Amino acid sequence: MNIKQWKAKGRYFTFENHQIYYSVQGEGPVLLLLHGFPTSSYDWHKIHDELSKQFQVLTFDMLGYGFSDKPLKNNYSIFQQSDITEALLKQLTISSCEILAHDKGDTVANELIARQNKGQLSFQINSVCLLNGGLFPGIHKPRTVQWALMTPIGKYIAKLYNFRMFRNTFDKIFGPNTKASQQELEDLWYLINLKEGMRIFHLLIRYMQDRIDNEGRWLKALKETKIPHRLINGAFDPISGKHMADHYNKVIPNPDVILIENIGHYPQLEAPEEVLKHFFEFQAKVNLLPGKE
Repeated sequence: MNIKQWKAKGRYFTFENHQIYYSVQGEGPVLLLLHGFPTSSYDWHKIHDELSKQFQVLTFDMLGYGFSDKPLKNNYSIFQQSDITEALLKQLTISSCEILAHDKGDTVANELIARQNKGQLSFQINSVCLLNGGLFPGIHKPRTVQWALMTPIGKYIAKLYNFRMFRNTFDKIFGPNTKASQQELEDLWYLINLKEGMRIFHLLIRYMQDRIDNEGRWLKALKETKIPHRLINGAFDPISGKHMADHYNKVIPNPDVILIENIGHYPQLEAPEEVLKHFFEFQAKVNLLPGKE
């Protein structure tokens, strides 16, 4: 599925005067997909059609990403993205869902879990499946450019950041045998730059500071939640690979962790069949898809 086809599946809703792109496809239990930084909901295109055979799949581009608006004056916090998620589900009159998340989306999911734990979420999460993401700030190993974007000169770094640098970064975070193709990289880069996206590139990275500031809240949420949850982790990922999964195993009660060897930071793009297999197995485990082996 190319970008043009992906966009044609969606529509927009308004959140605080900003247009948010979203798509709903398929029938069955609602499955909410939460993407990561710096890309968009298009990250899910390789597994979307298979998921929509079993679920009503809801995807959206977070504010500042993909086809959604990218306002210059905005904080782009995890809390705001979580509020947008709640607003979208409310507009669609969705009262419960499953969640599949990646990267920054993991942290949005974590905030939603925290709200549900406290009885403050406007919908019910039935299960959560996480892909590679910086769940633990002390274990997370961001790339140098990510740290640079967080500094006072971040906006100048963003101005210098180009496709060559982007390609170099992505080559290093994908698995040794599953590198993104030139066309895939050009598609991702196009969506990042859409609507003058590089003007806010340094603002989007602030979610990493949110993780540091709210580490206690979100770790407590993961430890205490009664929501069934699984981690599917690309072990080769230098940012949040096996080292992060090992820590997850140590600190999360009754951990359910699947490691995919030689796969990097984007399992859904690098090993879509493996992700689908382990995700459907998880759903069978929580009795949402009985008989799905």
